[in-house]
Amino acid sequence: MTDTAAPAAAMAPAQGIKRTGAVALVVGHCAGLVDLVALPVWVGALIGRFGFGPREAGALVTLFLLGAVLASVLTARNFTRLPRKALTVVGFGLAALAFLLASQQTAFLPLAALHLLGGLANGMALSLVHGTMGRAANPHRLFAFAGIGLGLFGVIYMGAVPQLMLQHGGMVLFFSFGAIMALATLISLLAFPKVEDRTQGATPRSPLAPGVMAVVAGVSLMTFNQAMVFSFVEVIGSARGFAPQAIVGTLIALGLVNFVGPAPLAALLEKRISAGRVVIAGPMVQAVLALVITFASVFALWAPVAAVFVAVQVFTHTFAFGLLSRMDKSGRTAAATPAMLMTGSALGPIIGGALLEGISIEALGLMAVVVAGLSVACFARGIRASR
Repeated sequence: MTDTAAPAAAMAPAQGIKRTGAVALVVGHCAGLVDLVALPVWVGALIGRFGFGPREAGALVTLFLLGAVLASVLTARNFTRLPRKALTVVGFGLAALAFLLASQQTAFLPLAALHLLGGLANGMALSLVHGTMGRAANPHRLFAFAGIGLGLFGVIYMGAVPQLMLQHGGMVLFFSFGAIMALATLISLLAFPKVEDRTQGATPRSPLAPGVMAVVAGVSLMTFNQAMVFSFVEVIGSARGFAPQAIVGTLIALGLVNFVGPAPLAALLEKRISAGRVVIAGPMVQAVLALVITFASVFALWAPVAAVFVAVQVFTHTFAFGLLSRMDKSGRTAAATPAMLMTGSALGPIIGGALLEGISIEALGLMAVVVAGLSVACFARGIRASR
């Protein structure tokens, strides 16, 4: 995880943040967004290792994400008045405790309570991390390098945890989450940065700029699509008859793609491509890939598309984060990033599970097309309003 922060640390002077502060933000970003990396393993373990059905597994992950959304909304509203370092440490610490306790449980109700607690704690900490990023000198670039860190973290996680679960069982899933949150707690305690306010006269309750909420809705809808399909990638691969090791290999490749692809590319293209064009195109590309993942029955076609699926979200959201940080310099909207991401992620697994169980795999892809259209409409409205 420490290696994850190295790229961002190198960029720290450009952000007006010390290297140790950049390390803390990137580690917090990786820990807080563990769901983006681990969703298929998480859902797959709850189904295959704990014996839950798709709806129950989706509901557990949804409880974690709903807790994160609620905490993020409350934290973002009060971001400019909160003791950011102290609450980040407390949040990641409580999340670590919740997951370590979950590793000792197998029944639905105790796991449900601990998922909710972990989500509340994690959402608060991650909101403070993202709000701090949003007040940096160049939020787009800092968020891009955090994305590189998340990609490296994904490679390490997908390479290690599924194999450890094969050897030691499903408890490894929650042990791994607890260890990640504990590391984020320690590094936040030692190095969480202080970033000066970039606003001029804005108050914590001042109205948001026109178009902000439409862009927020566009991001949330895109994240819903990702969660709805990506949560069941492992399940879809198994249903198509692909070998377990081939599916794990695809997930490892996905992590590699996320490390070397979308975030570095977003950093390089920051000044070359309009953020408006990127956020309009992103949902369209995501919908096409979702159709292939849910309809393809040939591994040679399915695997490369599954491997790049998350990259579309990472690339698009980097531009959306920079766009929102320019539209609202107080950091409140940036602090609501977990709510944007996890509102969609919270609904995605449970709705995806219902579609998968009640209709068919292909229904996931068709729903993705509908949601992509709504996302494009929201982004277009937000961009028009901001001009």
